[in-house]
Amino acid sequence: MSDSTPSAPPMLVQHHREKLINAIIFFSRRTQHCYKTKLIKLLYFLDFEHYKEVGRSVTGLKYYAWKMGPVPTELFEELDDPAEDMRSNLKVTQETYRHSSGEERCQVSIKPISEFDQSLFSKREMRLMERLVERYHSQLSDDMITATHELGLPWHRVYNEQKRRQEEIPYSYILSEEDRELVEGLATERREVIENYA
Repeated sequence: MSDSTPSAPPMLVQHHREKLINAIIFFSRRTQHCYKTKLIKLLYFLDFEHYKEVGRSVTGLKYYAWKMGPVPTELFEELDDPAEDMRSNLKVTQETYRHSSGEERCQVSIKPISEFDQSLFSKREMRLMERLVERYHSQLSDDMITATHELGLPWHRVYNEQKRRQEEIPYSYILSEEDRELVEGLATERREVIENYA
């Protein structure tokens, strides 16, 4: 399996986009303190955990190894100036707040203005999202950093072990050796189905 994500057919890209926006709606409705950084971590956990189970992500995002953790750079940048489809479903604003250190900081607030469309998601995807909400409901983004930086996990492998800073984090890095063959088989089957019907 290639470490980089293959380009997807246009219909699949659109489906990923709808799922991404709805996953943001879901997490921003169901968790506290769901600002930009926490949202990105929740999406990362969702995508990589789903890949670990079936060999594909939920949102189609690509994540890169930044200093503070894995970041889907396209989404990170878009949240500063959302596209029309995102603006029509989410209110994204900059908020200034006073940190406990006394300094003023800025954070990106994300509020849903549309209802969550559960029909876009499989039972497995819903189960993973529910589990993430339960685990991280009231945590701040700072509390979640440790979970993305653990030894042997994808971000740590790329950023610390390989020193490939700012580079793409391969989804395959979430797999253990024993999982790899099974998940690669599932991913290959799915890719073939997509190619046959594209």
